[in-house]
Amino acid sequence: MKTDPMAGADDASPEVLALAKVVARLRAEVAELEGLAATTAVLERAKGVLMVREGLTAEAAYEALAGAAARRGRTLMEECWITLGGIRSRSRTAKAAPAAPAAPAAPPAPDGPPAANAEPPQDGDGADRSVFSSGRYVAGGRADGPFPGVLARLAASLAGARGPQDTAGILHAALRDPLGVDGVMIYRLDESGRLGLVGHTGIDAMLAAQWQDIPPVAGVAAVEVITSGRPCWLEDPERDAEAYRLIGPPRRWPTRAWLPLPGEGRVSGAIGFLRAESGPFDAAQRELLLQAVRLCGGSLRLVEHREGAPGDWEVTAVQKIFDVLSGAAILLSPLRSPTGEVEDYRIEAAAPESVDVAGRRGKELVGRRVLETYPTVAGTPLWYGYLDALETGSTYEGEPFSYREVVAGIPATSVYSVRATRLAGRLIVSWIRHDAGAREASRLAALQRLGNLGWADWNLTTDTINWSEQVYAIFDRAPGQGPMTLEELPHHLVPDDLPALAEAVQRLLGEGAPIDQPFRITTDGGVRHLRIVAEAETDALGAPVEVHGFFQDLSPQRDAELALGASERANLVQRGVLKAERAIAARLQHALLPVPEQSIELVGLRVDIAYMPSDSGVNVGGDWYSAIELPDRSALFVVGDVAGHGLDAVGTMAQLRFTAKGMIITGSALPDAMARLNTLLLHTAAGMSSAATATMIMARYWPEERRLAWVRAGHPPPLLVRGGEARFLPPPEGILLGAWADAVYGQETLELEPGDHLILYTDGLVEVPGESMDHGLGRLAAAAAEAMGGSCQDPLARVLAELRPAGRDDVCVLDIQVPPY
Repeated sequence: MKTDPMAGADDASPEVLALAKVVARLRAEVAELEGLAATTAVLERAKGVLMVREGLTAEAAYEALAGAAARRGRTLMEECWITLGGIRSRSRTAKAAPAAPAAPAAPPAPDGPPAANAEPPQDGDGADRSVFSSGRYVAGGRADGPFPGVLARLAASLAGARGPQDTAGILHAALRDPLGVDGVMIYRLDESGRLGLVGHTGIDAMLAAQWQDIPPVAGVAAVEVITSGRPCWLEDPERDAEAYRLIGPPRRWPTRAWLPLPGEGRVSGAIGFLRAESGPFDAAQRELLLQAVRLCGGSLRLVEHREGAPGDWEVTAVQKIFDVLSGAAILLSPLRSPTGEVEDYRIEAAAPESVDVAGRRGKELVGRRVLETYPTVAGTPLWYGYLDALETGSTYEGEPFSYREVVAGIPATSVYSVRATRLAGRLIVSWIRHDAGAREASRLAALQRLGNLGWADWNLTTDTINWSEQVYAIFDRAPGQGPMTLEELPHHLVPDDLPALAEAVQRLLGEGAPIDQPFRITTDGGVRHLRIVAEAETDALGAPVEVHGFFQDLSPQRDAELALGASERANLVQRGVLKAERAIAARLQHALLPVPEQSIELVGLRVDIAYMPSDSGVNVGGDWYSAIELPDRSALFVVGDVAGHGLDAVGTMAQLRFTAKGMIITGSALPDAMARLNTLLLHTAAGMSSAATATMIMARYWPEERRLAWVRAGHPPPLLVRGGEARFLPPPEGILLGAWADAVYGQETLELEPGDHLILYTDGLVEVPGESMDHGLGRLAAAAAEAMGGSCQDPLARVLAELRPAGRDDVCVLDIQVPPY
């Protein structure tokens, strides 16, 4: 049993009845579209069957179905269902009789599709060996083996497509594996000639938003395809980037195909296939893409049906008039029920300046229905005014009324005065939005306040001046005093700026030339930096009669510029000081710490030394070394690293270097010397603004015993390379110098063997930002074992080349080698 949607409506108000009719009509349209979608699905599936089974194109398959239906006295849908039923019956027959002998297929009917009950050839195992079951791709009568069953699966999937977005996803899924298609874009052509992106997949949201709307300009492949009606194959990224505006980076999609989408007698859009693979499309791939586009035309034409056909010549003529018309105006066509009653109106044309409460403008309104878009109009005096104007031909001019609409969750209310006049069975409607002026004035005031500027007008004929409110704030003038005349202005100017401004005003008033002049004024709050921009309107003889312009307060910008200039000057001075300090520190460091260009021989040992200063900043670091022979024919080796950079670091380095050598030469033991150096730094830091700290290793070697004794103060341990293996020596007790007054320093001893390498280094060799120290030590051990375990001529250079220090800190390295005996 069906329910009458209008039953019980006798007591309903007119606006409720009107809206109920709109709802009923929309339901009917939805049912009609669902039926159309179902019909289209059956037709597309039947076409796909014939395309694969008989090697037909999409157009030829449709003609075959229509021709067979006409010859046999059936409807097109009956013929489609019979074709699909024949495929299913053959499938059931093959399953029911698996051992049936092979039988030849029945020949197709002349000029039409094969008979519905034609059996495909089968082998002895009952497997269907027809072209359809084997899935061979057939185009133009030729079987192309690389794409088995692609079109059949595509046709079946497209049968359920509900729009361009579904179609894009189906094409992407069907062509991704056989052709490597990475993205699909579908564009539709609107009445204004612009392209709109109606479906896409494989494209990120930001890129799709950038290419959502394309004007009809040259250099866009999709526009060229629609204009020419021919495919465009983009297969050379460098050359294509010069000829076209490519969507996305060329390296992401080296090859692209843009194919025209046939519509109702014209090209209605374009489909783009973006491929991540390089190399051109071969003939079979191109034919497959062309057939796929033709096959999906049905699902896209469904959208064309939904959107309706373009208007008639009368609507076109009115739209041409509207295009050059100022103000808001639209053309309404009445939509009548079967009994002739007006149920709604459709907007057929709109002037460019027509804007509704939701901000829709011009042609965005075309195609909308009044009650669907503005439902609260039903039953109002405006609605009855439209009816009266349409029936009697009288002009309707209503009283101002308020209309409220919720836009993006925010209520928006505007006040309108509407005028409606009949034109050949339609209505010309124009309106004035009364709140627009106040809204624009509010926006202008906000703009002046945010930009710290205000407008001013001078009527030279009547000698009157008008200022906006912001100009009074700029000149620090009370509004009750009125605008300042040109005669008053010089009294407020800084005297130095008066000649330049007077000359500019003379050009403006005498020659009518526009001016843009900065100047300064004095106010109770101090000096302000202003700017005037003005132009003159002239009469028929060229004499200025009115001046329009604005004043802008540039004081905040000027203050910022002065502060920036002072900061830049201070920076330049500081850079000069730092540069001079670096030069002095570098010279001092070079004088205190000369680095030999070749190996040195010391008490039977060969010592290679490397020093690499930091390449960042303008300061010199505090890394240092000593390698000297002592009076008792032993050798002293020291490597240290003073915290910080610059002259302070170099001074501390020199103090430690010479004090350490002096104490060892005078007979101090290594632990005692290290403790005294710690006391020295603590005493030095007491008179400095910041504490001085340092890490250090001291080692003493006696050649007769090949014995090495060493102490450390918070320094990385030495690395011993022996027999091709590298290991770090266990460190004795000892924290960094200058940290704690009661620090204790232990000593370790080691007997060196012929061929040993002992490496002393600073932490710049192994430290990398964001990496643990253990990882850097491991890299050093591996590089040293490889370089110093063989017959490398310059093992230290090999290690440095392998590690490639980051250059953020100084690097100092001693490679102490025991010659092989």
